[in-house]
Amino acid sequence: MARDPDTIQREIEEARDALAGTLDELIERANPKHLVESGKQTVQAKLSDPRVTYAAIGVGVLVVLLVVRKLFR
Repeated sequence: MARDPDTIQREIEEARDALAGTLDELIERANPKHLVESGKQTVQAKLSDPRVTYAAIGVGVLVVLLVVRKLFR
């Protein structure tokens, strides 16, 4: 059954609009500034966890002790 040319044209325009919206969303997601900001927020969220904070402090103290020990030997 043949379709009306106006219907086909409308469907093409709807598909084009949907693809344009999807492309705009992909461009926004792939923006390097947004990726950096998202990464910073993720790191800040991880570092605000007390377990991670205390582990980082412990590693820092251990490194300082090893450096001091190496200097005085």
